[in-house]
Amino acid sequence: MTRSRWRLPRLHALDWIAIGLLLVGCLCVAFGALPVADARATVVRLVPLLLFLGSVIILAELTAAAEVFDVVAIRLSIIGRGRYVLLFLLCVTLASVTTITLNLDTTAVLLTPVILALASTLGISPLPLAMTTVWLSNTASLLLPVSNLTNLLAADRVALSPSEFAAKMWAPQLAAIVVTAACLWIWYWRRGRRGGQLRYELPRRREPADKPLFTVAAVVCLVFVVGILVGVPIGVASSISAGALLIAFLVRRKSELRWALIPWRLLVFVIGLFLVIDTISLHGLDALLHGLMGTDDNALGAARAAAAGAGLSNVVNNLPAYVAGESVIPVDNHTQLLALLVSTNVGPVITPWASLATLLWYERCHASGVKVPMGRFMWTGAILAVTALVASVGVLVVMS
Repeated sequence: MTRSRWRLPRLHALDWIAIGLLLVGCLCVAFGALPVADARATVVRLVPLLLFLGSVIILAELTAAAEVFDVVAIRLSIIGRGRYVLLFLLCVTLASVTTITLNLDTTAVLLTPVILALASTLGISPLPLAMTTVWLSNTASLLLPVSNLTNLLAADRVALSPSEFAAKMWAPQLAAIVVTAACLWIWYWRRGRRGGQLRYELPRRREPADKPLFTVAAVVCLVFVVGILVGVPIGVASSISAGALLIAFLVRRKSELRWALIPWRLLVFVIGLFLVIDTISLHGLDALLHGLMGTDDNALGAARAAAAGAGLSNVVNNLPAYVAGESVIPVDNHTQLLALLVSTNVGPVITPWASLATLLWYERCHASGVKVPMGRFMWTGAILAVTALVASVGVLVVMS
């Protein structure tokens, strides 16, 4: 073991934001703006969710280290046979499946650099691939409770098992992905937008450096998804899966195990954010959202909840938007609550701070030297948000 491997990492700007948010939340409790009992109830509710979030990020990080994403991306580009339409459909599928099964932050943090490296390998513009990951990391996060932290909160609130949740959300999820794919093709992937190339050069087939470790990682991910679908508690499934892969790395590649695998920034950010939003809700936000959303569990109530959720997500962030909205929706209003959920997953694609996944994606793009034209990002995102929201919430209301 070397000292450098276990040395604490230098703090990034987002690290300081997370620490600052937690400090503000603690100060709210210390000075009485948020009652201690309310803060305790919030933290207790978060514990199993944070267990899942931490373990699934470790699982995803080690899966990436085992080259699963890299190998899959290269093989999909080979399957595309140099044709942009096929590559487009395969990239949409890869980003959607990754988001649905391994959480939207996995797509933003781990799949984005793989996709950008793939663009360099193929000699094509990286922006279409980058936009595919960021949009689908948000809009493809509806199907399973594991896909998004907001889903875990909603599934708990309406008492739905993972399979029941999927049965309720498959149609809105399909609608959101179809609309996203259409917007991606129109504004980023069609020939006039991607640079005019007719075909791309096929890369060489890539084999993982450690085939046994690659196989274990792929199997563990599959078992994790199957376990969730058959009803294994999400915290248990993610912890066991991450533990199994940790053991495999301990045996095969111990050098990959380091403190940075623990997503402490994300965990601290979530706790601080919940405490701050609870405080703001007690001091006026609840009344404002109650007036905007109403209390009707019908099509109008769903539309009002969706509009309020999407708007607040792009002004602040989708996580506090969901938490604040959930607190004012009557307990029995399941359709209205799920409409709010859809809006806070599908809607936050206009501003770069609308979701944590988008912030992490932007950071990865900047680190890779990929320039994102912010004006184009926002106006195309606004069109996507409106069209995908209308489609997915409309389907939800009809199916309900």
